[in-house]
Amino acid sequence: MAAVAQCVRVALRPRYPLLSFSLRTSPRLLCVATQQKNTGQNLEEDQSHSQNEQKVEPSSAEKILIEEKAKLEEQLKEVTDKYKRALADAENVRQRSQKLVEEAKLYGIQSFCKDLLEVADILEKATESVPKEEIKNENPHLKSLYEGLVMTELQIQKVFKKHGLLRLNPVGAKFDPYEHEALFHAPMEGKEPGTIALVSKIGYKLHGRTLRPALVGVVKDA
Repeated sequence: MAAVAQCVRVALRPRYPLLSFSLRTSPRLLCVATQQKNTGQNLEEDQSHSQNEQKVEPSSAEKILIEEKAKLEEQLKEVTDKYKRALADAENVRQRSQKLVEEAKLYGIQSFCKDLLEVADILEKATESVPKEEIKNENPHLKSLYEGLVMTELQIQKVFKKHGLLRLNPVGAKFDPYEHEALFHAPMEGKEPGTIALVSKIGYKLHGRTLRPALVGVVKDA
């Protein structure tokens, strides 16, 4: 130990006289400092080594936490999927309900319209039954009655059109089983087979849906 202190004093004498003096008076100071430094380094190395071991090999508590985290993430995923499916189902139900409400608004007057069609048929037959040659100024009462029937028929057709009820008078059109009802099939010269040659009763459609099919006669091959 004396030799070590002597070497240090010789090395530090030219530049640090005060430090050389302190080492000469207290030769044990350097050894204690050196031991403390070595001890601190050893402690730091031991702590670092233990931390590395902990990182490499997680404890049982950490393993349990990791497993619980994985389970919770899986449960969260399942709940999220169920929530999205529930939203989609609710949206489908809302759209269907909205469609039903709209159809109820459009076709809620369907039965009422069917009853009015009978009135329109009677007015049409009444105007057709009046002889045109009798409608003269010499018959003012008959003329007024006929004009009143015609005006009533025109007005009721305006009301029908306002509420989406349209006439079907398909003379010369192709036969459509969704809009027409065939009373008979007969060959007719100059008529294309499959077309409608005669309309016995006018049909009606309510907002594009056939309310009453037209009663027709259809041309067939000779």
